[in-house]
Amino acid sequence: MAAHDTSATGGSGTRSILDLVGGTPLLDLSPWAWGEGVPRAVRVQAKAEWFNPGGSVKARAAAWIFRDALQSGALAKERCLIDSSSGNTAISYAQIGAALGYRVKLVMPANVSIERKTMVQAYGAELIESDPLEGSDGAIRVVRRLVAEDPSLFHADQYANPANWLAHYETTGPEIWQQTEGRVTHFVCGLGTTGTFVGVGRYLREQDPDIRLVSVQPSDELSVIEGLKHLPTSIVPPIYDPGVATSEMTVDPEASWDLARRLAREQGIFMGLSAGGAVAAALDVARELERGVVVTILPDDGSKYVSLGVFD
Repeated sequence: MAAHDTSATGGSGTRSILDLVGGTPLLDLSPWAWGEGVPRAVRVQAKAEWFNPGGSVKARAAAWIFRDALQSGALAKERCLIDSSSGNTAISYAQIGAALGYRVKLVMPANVSIERKTMVQAYGAELIESDPLEGSDGAIRVVRRLVAEDPSLFHADQYANPANWLAHYETTGPEIWQQTEGRVTHFVCGLGTTGTFVGVGRYLREQDPDIRLVSVQPSDELSVIEGLKHLPTSIVPPIYDPGVATSEMTVDPEASWDLARRLAREQGIFMGLSAGGAVAAALDVARELERGVVVTILPDDGSKYVSLGVFD
């Protein structure tokens, strides 16, 4: 489903970068997974979300947030959109803002990769760096302060905006259901803003009440995996619904990095670090099954993490 609404942005028959959001391929990792101890009656599949504009799953949420803000009138040309992000949502905001002609201001922790900072600025967005020691929560607090000081700013608030999870309820979930022909039995997904897990999980449960929905987060507050949050020690996103999950899992950074490196070298799939964690968790789930279809999300590719040295 295209996120672009021509009535909101002008002119029927026009096209925008937003029209390219969604419709990402579902990769079959099963032959490789069988060599990792997964039974042959179990399939492991993954959504390659870097096929979205901006190179990540966050294009979906950013597009829906823009769409709803324009339709409601909350965002107008004279207002500047502001939000916090660890990287991917920031890139999507900046890209969509550039495409539609809206100013964008973004707060990111100072220690995010140089690639993400460069991409945000390439699209013309204003970048504000927050305390790296405070992570994504620190960026959230900076945005709250800036909005309180300047009410003219439009706070997109991806952590609380229902358009975040609705993007996945309306697109990602239906795509997974259609691409697996309704055979998906387990959905495994990392928690960041939690929008992907909540939206996809709610949709899939409506199609099959017996589906297993597995959330994944870092093993503790010191385990840093780009794109994932350790919810017990973080500001919990208001859109998060713990009742969606049928089970919870944790993953270590080393396992995430190892899987990301291995899939690049063994399968030609160059994916990001949170994707490595998602695959590690999906394999653990799949190994315990006799049969089934395990689907996970690969939020982005590895290009934004090269400078971190993980792939050296």
